[in-house]
Amino acid sequence: MAHSLSAQKRVRQNAKLRLRNRDRKKIVRVEVKKVTAALAKKDVAEAQSAVNQAIKILDRMAAKKTMHRNTVARRKSRMMRHFNKLKAGA
Repeated sequence: MAHSLSAQKRVRQNAKLRLRNRDRKKIVRVEVKKVTAALAKKDVAEAQSAVNQAIKILDRMAAKKTMHRNTVARRKSRMMRHFNKLKAGA
């Protein structure tokens, strides 16, 4: 248990930040699932819009430091690799 006032405040701040980050990461998971679904349907147009939206969300998470920039870059790279395979096959 935190004893000093600053430590108690830090506990409160961390709780708020944890909830905010959890909500933001939920948004990322939903967008990535949309991309995966579009890729599974092999619909290039739908996949293109889903990928663009997911990249936009991921970049925002990196800018807000919710996710590490290298994690975001890795996820975007993998997503684009799958999308480019679909586009090449179509």
